[in-house]
Amino acid sequence: MADLGDPKAALHHYLKATRDNLIWKLDGLSEREARLPRTATGNNLLGVLKHSLNVEAGYFGPTFGHEFPMPEELVPMEAFEEDPQADWYAREGETKDGLIDLYRRVGVFADQTIEQLPLDAPGRVPWWRPGEQDVTLHRIIIHVTTDLARHAGHADIMREQHDRAIGLRRENSGVPHDYDWPAYVTKLTKLADRFD
Repeated sequence: MADLGDPKAALHHYLKATRDNLIWKLDGLSEREARLPRTATGNNLLGVLKHSLNVEAGYFGPTFGHEFPMPEELVPMEAFEEDPQADWYAREGETKDGLIDLYRRVGVFADQTIEQLPLDAPGRVPWWRPGEQDVTLHRIIIHVTTDLARHAGHADIMREQHDRAIGLRRENSGVPHDYDWPAYVTKLTKLADRFD
């Protein structure tokens, strides 16, 4: 267990936990189920994972002068000129298991950057607006954790809509187990209907 009294260890702990939460939302899904669009804008569970791994590779890589050992496995910046959604879906040649493996390797790469640098280590985010590009590791850990947490929330809802798999973690969902969810939804619907 990380020493959560140490600011860097605490930030790193929550980043890793959020990464793990994203990965487990794909447990037990077929290739089709993982790729299937679940919102009007095409959000899908595998796409959320692919986007998140590219976020971590970029922010903990070039921002601090590092490069992921296999850059050809990531979505190159120029791909976004042709398709602004290039990292939000798995291409035909990519697989769920392959992208999960890649995310785990990106996670090790990101963790090494975090472990090697102090929180006040300077970095530069070249894709941010001029005047806002200079950052510290501290700021980037918070930025990336916030971004991943938003996407973990998206994944929570998409997975719940698919098969009602809910919760924060595999081993501890954080929600009541033997709960009458249909009755709860009915209760909330009736309450909302009072404001119709």
